[in-house]
Amino acid sequence: MALPFEVVPPLVTRVPILISMPHSGTAFPEELRPLYKPHLIDAPEDTDWFLDRIYDFAPQLGITVIKARLSRWVIDLNRDPEHKPLYDDGRIITELCPTKTFLGEPIYENGVPDDPEISKRLTEYYWPYYEKIQEQLDQFKTKFGKALLWDAHSIKQLVPTIREDPFPDLVLGDNDGTSAHEEISKQAFQWLNGATFKVKHNDPFKGGHITRYFGKPEENQHVLQLEMTKINYMDDSETKFEHNRAKKIKTILRETLVALIKKLEDI
Repeated sequence: MALPFEVVPPLVTRVPILISMPHSGTAFPEELRPLYKPHLIDAPEDTDWFLDRIYDFAPQLGITVIKARLSRWVIDLNRDPEHKPLYDDGRIITELCPTKTFLGEPIYENGVPDDPEISKRLTEYYWPYYEKIQEQLDQFKTKFGKALLWDAHSIKQLVPTIREDPFPDLVLGDNDGTSAHEEISKQAFQWLNGATFKVKHNDPFKGGHITRYFGKPEENQHVLQLEMTKINYMDDSETKFEHNRAKKIKTILRETLVALIKKLEDI
């Protein structure tokens, strides 16, 4: 099988920013496909759809992109490998190797992965993604003395199993100020909040395992997570790409990342 991720190199002079898309994949290893319910894996519901189109401008800014090929239903690259919960506020969070959708529907037709199978998926799919991220960040730090990882996500506007109210348009997470330098977080929030979107900081998402694992500002390794509701770039049913909405969100994302490129020069 090909690598479980794809790295998209910059098209111009490289800058020390890596965009990660751990939930944009839709593929399933052939040997695993018979285990799942066919009508679900043909279009896995919990995918961060179209994120590669939203961030397609990034290589033109010198930004490197890494995106997962496999569905998060194979293994969730943004969960703790030892199954530790990310939040303790009662919300329902899918597992490292999910057995249900966000809405609670079982996704397996024939059993669920046992411990040896989960360990195998960690070795073959999970840790290679993390190793490649660290490899890129180390290259940035060697060349520039600093690195920023932007972990990109999207979510349905309403997920009752997480909370009853609709989510804000954009949620910037830095693990309560611990995963990135304060000035980097401040710059990102100011630009995101300067448009007409409803923006929150660390509420209700402060960053998943990727943010918490790689965020080491004391080592000049910074991480920000951005969660955005799909209604910002998809139609009202959140099933189809909507160009006019996407154009608006892409503009503010581009402006924010350009500002962060400049800010990194001063950190």
